[in-house]
Amino acid sequence: MRIKDILTNTKMSFSFEFFPPKTEEAWERLFLSISHLMPLKPSWVSVTYGAGGSTRDHTHDLVVRIQKETDLTVVSHLTCVGSSKEEIRSILDRYTANGVTNILALRGDPPKGQTQWVQSTDGFSHAIDLVSFIKKHFPYMGIGVAGFPEGHPDTPNRLKEMEYLKAKVDAGADYIITQLFFDNRDFYDFCERCELSGIHVPIIAGIMPITTYHGMIRIAEVAGGARLPAPLLKALKRATNDEFVKNVGVHWATEQVRDLIHQKVHGIHFYTLNCSKASLNIYETLGVKDSEQLKV
Repeated sequence: MRIKDILTNTKMSFSFEFFPPKTEEAWERLFLSISHLMPLKPSWVSVTYGAGGSTRDHTHDLVVRIQKETDLTVVSHLTCVGSSKEEIRSILDRYTANGVTNILALRGDPPKGQTQWVQSTDGFSHAIDLVSFIKKHFPYMGIGVAGFPEGHPDTPNRLKEMEYLKAKVDAGADYIITQLFFDNRDFYDFCERCELSGIHVPIIAGIMPITTYHGMIRIAEVAGGARLPAPLLKALKRATNDEFVKNVGVHWATEQVRDLIHQKVHGIHFYTLNCSKASLNIYETLGVKDSEQLKV
């Protein structure tokens, strides 16, 4: 089923994101995590590319495996990095042959060791080009794009940012999934900016609970400079070990989710880092056993 249809037929969606493992042992751990999350009845799951498309083949393998071995609807990330138009067409042909009908279309980050984004030979330069290509040649595919509540790191002009986002929607994107954020006010402001810009597709809120001190530092460095609010930093500063850090992170994310549900957002997308425990803790703290109980 396409995500567009899921969003049309449900009050609120709840989804989980995974990344492709690099070792056989990690593959088995990931599928154990997926098996733990399946009872939560997610609306769908998504699979990322590595930076610079470094895990492209692993991504495709994981997407197809989830499609074949589970009852989950799966969304594959697809970027412009390191791929020609014909390679993109081949990837989409493979997905079509395996019943995968959902793509999250992204420009992607530069490969490791590069600071500037460079277009591939006979490839795409922007996400809108990828969206347009998919819409033209694979019209049955559902297409999502990314949104940035705190602003796109490469587009400091937020008016231009909204213009670019609207162009992707006008080219055929069905919905928007946001980058992670820790202050819901940033998300609500982003939604209002979209409304003012004439963007009316569903906007899915991206949530990632902090589970370790190292993870907090990495989020601040690589997630587009994600802003950590002072109250969250104060709570994390009081934590004396990673177990306490995890408790603070899960509590903060739970309160974010509680508020987002109260505000009746279109959906919530959990960045799991391939671990089920934090997401399970959030559901437990909310007092529910699965996503169906949250759709009220």
